[in-house]
Amino acid sequence: MFFKDIKIEHTVFALPFAVTSAFIASDRFPAGNVFFWIVIAMVSARSWAMAFNRFADADYDRKNVRTKGRAIPSGSMSGSMMLAYGIAAVIVFEVAAYNLNRLAFILSPLALFIVSFYSYTKRFSFFSHFILGLSLGIAPVGAWVAVKGEISLISIILGAAVMLWTAGFDILYSLQDVEFDKTHGLYSFPVRFGVHKSLVVSRLLHAGMILFLILLIPVAHLGIIFFCGIIASAVFLVYEHNLVKHDDISRINQAFFNMNGIVSILIMLFTIADGLLLSRI
Repeated sequence: MFFKDIKIEHTVFALPFAVTSAFIASDRFPAGNVFFWIVIAMVSARSWAMAFNRFADADYDRKNVRTKGRAIPSGSMSGSMMLAYGIAAVIVFEVAAYNLNRLAFILSPLALFIVSFYSYTKRFSFFSHFILGLSLGIAPVGAWVAVKGEISLISIILGAAVMLWTAGFDILYSLQDVEFDKTHGLYSFPVRFGVHKSLVVSRLLHAGMILFLILLIPVAHLGIIFFCGIIASAVFLVYEHNLVKHDDISRINQAFFNMNGIVSILIMLFTIADGLLLSRI
């Protein structure tokens, strides 16, 4: 029930970007043990973030028709049990960080703070979408730290791309709760600026993501295959925005999960192909 409620399948958003960063940092595939601990760290950090979010938002979730079926509001899991699972995930994350390197372990509490802080931001700021973006954007930075033991410009650029991408699709996702958020004093871009302007901002953020990915080409010495991956991802992002209209958000879940899952996987696969194929030319 725990993994179903925290939507473990949504790990597909950030994990491929962490793999992308690790691949570039390693100049091909990272060592097997490093890759293993990166995956464990990613899954456990996200599990904690979602468990804490479910715990922190339980009162709101009980009142929202869209979310009242979640584990805590429905009574299928207590808040203390959800938190216990989350704390277990924190322990696993710290073990993973310790087994990576010293800097990863030192920075691990900061990563946990960032992903935890997001859960409260809708209570006081419509910039909550960007805090969620930062929560996912640190994934490629963390993966680079895991491989190299340092933070690089390459990982920061990739992290910025992920942050803009996440903020953009989270604005779309929040369209489902505009009336609820207004009624209960919660903040979001659609609440503050309206649906139409929020759609425009989301498109601009995704355009910004594409620009950062293009900037990555000369900085990380990537090639034409990676550029083709950017183009393919841009096509899916355009399609995502065509699915969501200011007067019709019925296909928001398809836009949110399917399109963005495809984008993250495409970038990962084209990065790997770029490194493997072009190195043989």
